Amino acid sequence: MTIHNPLLEDLLKGFDTSLSHSGVNGERIARRLYELSHIGFTQVGGVKRPGFSIEEKSAKALVKKWMYGAGLDVSEDGAGNVVGRLKGANQDAKVIASGSHVDSVPNGGNFDGPLGVLSALEVVEAWKDSGFTPNKPFEVIIFTDEEGSRFNSGLSGSRAMAGEINEEEIQRLRDFNGADLEQVLEDYGSSIRDFKNAKRDFNELELFVEVHIEQGKKLEQENQPVGIVSGIAGLAWLEVEFYGEAGHAGNTPMIGRKDPLVAAAEFIQRVSEFPQKVSGTAVATVGKMAVSPNGANVIPEKVSLNVDIRDIQEQTRDQLVNLITEEARNIAAKREIQVEIKQSTKIQPIPIAENLKEKLAESLKKFGIKPTYIPSGAGHDAMVLGKHIPVAMLFVRSKEGISHNPKEWSSLNDCVAGIHVLKDFIEKKMME
Repeated sequence: MTIHNPLLEDLLKGFDTSLSHSGVNGERIARRLYELSHIGFTQVGGVKRPGFSIEEKSAKALVKKWMYGAGLDVSEDGAGNVVGRLKGANQDAKVIASGSHVDSVPNGGNFDGPLGVLSALEVVEAWKDSGFTPNKPFEVIIFTDEEGSRFNSGLSGSRAMAGEINEEEIQRLRDFNGADLEQVLEDYGSSIRDFKNAKRDFNELELFVEVHIEQGKKLEQENQPVGIVSGIAGLAWLEVEFYGEAGHAGNTPMIGRKDPLVAAAEFIQRVSEFPQKVSGTAVATVGKMAVSPNGANVIPEKVSLNVDIRDIQEQTRDQLVNLITEEARNIAAKREIQVEIKQSTKIQPIPIAENLKEKLAESLKKFGIKPTYIPSGAGHDAMVLGKHIPVAMLFVRSKEGISHNPKEWSSLNDCVAGIHVLKDFIEKKMME
């Protein structure tokens, strides 16, 4: 059965062709997004391209074809990361790089990841069409398995490039079919040895800049096509368990009950109130909870929940962790029950340097765009590289903030506006 894919016509509908200038071609971007959308296409208009899958590999192969056509030297490491390199006038200069990923969540959209890859490649295409030679080498990078749908653990390609995946994790990883990393890599055409050799010397890189859809509503609210990422939030996860006394729901008086679910309910309410006390960019979420024994007529004995805590500054993120931890203990003591708290995950936030944000703001203003600063609550490959080299990020407006969904949408006008800003910013950095 043939399934109609309207992405190309939807992108071109209402496109302002005057935005195609200085070598940047909006129709080329639309056609490439459209061609990629066929790989792993789902019946509801989304895509399914898990990391290390045939579909992800096919998407990379298509982009590699475009890279070769743009005059890039193309290589792929043992983790599946693809690098297209353009020589600069000064080959001894450090590399400026840009890119993202082409894998997806199980039924994702057509912009999360591919837009960042195609934006970086379009900068090269624009230079080629206008006869511009950059002063420094430039790389377009496609990172493997950013979304993590293969192993339920994302950023695999960038983490392998950074040498962050140790032997213990390699042995522990199992995919959605139960296959270990060694088997997955062999099926992909690589090996554990080559995967380990994907570690890169970051001393040769000056800067990485990533374009990504916003996955939020700030730019839509501000009516701006492109914004500046002010920082990438660091994640902390708390596992909290309240222990009380189980009892019969009908025969146990209300007075004297030790109900851990009532304590958990109070705790969840308090969690939602704490972020604004420490920072304007902090967030905290309880998104997972289990009640035991989970009977309709039984007072619970135990309630387990997870708290997801994020902020772009480590100090305020950790302050929020402490406030929430203390509150859990206070509630448990007040209700005469027990609580156990364990921090299971802690990831360093990545701030964006002020001078990079200032230069991005200059580029935005050049195209009549008001600088809007947005913290990124989601993880990105830039977050991994940001531990080693300076990074910057641009967000492109997302319709209704929808992401990881076939309805994910950024207009072609906004996508092209983001490419112009990226190109101008990179060209300024090339001259330094």
